[in-house]
Amino acid sequence: MDWKTFEALLSGVNKYSTAFGRIWLSVVFVFRVMVFVVAAERVWSDDQKDFDCNTKSPGCSNACYNYTFPIAHTRLWALQLIFVTCPSFLVVMHVWYREDRQRKYRLAHGENARLYDNPGQKHGGLWWTYLFSLFFKTAIEVLFLYLLHLIYNSFNMPRRVLCDVAPCRQVYCYIARPTEKRVFTYFMVGASAVCIVLNLCEIFYLITKAPSQYTKKAGEATLGCFK
Repeated sequence: MDWKTFEALLSGVNKYSTAFGRIWLSVVFVFRVMVFVVAAERVWSDDQKDFDCNTKSPGCSNACYNYTFPIAHTRLWALQLIFVTCPSFLVVMHVWYREDRQRKYRLAHGENARLYDNPGQKHGGLWWTYLFSLFFKTAIEVLFLYLLHLIYNSFNMPRRVLCDVAPCRQVYCYIARPTEKRVFTYFMVGASAVCIVLNLCEIFYLITKAPSQYTKKAGEATLGCFK
């Protein structure tokens, strides 16, 4: 995956985000994408090669490795990052749609005509799109944390595992660099938890701010009637 292109696309969301959204983007870029690309992938790069079992039976090491790691942590995290950031692209596409409507409206009604005061301002349909993206991102974060815990029974990384799958029976296998893997697993889980908290804070912020914006617009409309 070209993470530089991915980062460039996601950075365009920054100007349409709230303060909580900008912090969320920073956490995703610095503490998740960068850590994943620079360090985490390398820790798991020789995972299967150095996965040793106390048997020489043909195919036993591969069978035990697939049994122990049905889905690699790095691939699961890569999918998580992709799914978690997709809703942000939906917000950008909605703003582009508004800007296109604004352009067509000006062509039809003159250069000074305005359909929106600011196409990137979060009100109306864009407010709902933004709120939906936050709920979706939060749900994805929780789902992937649950999947990680469900697949591996915990977020811990043991030094050895007991393999009891054909063609191996009661075979002990040893995981390469378990301490490093444990540290990065805890780190990625912690970063995901921080993102969940930021999303919840942003949802609360948007919902509590919406009534005040509605009251302000209603007041402006009322004043306009008296002018």
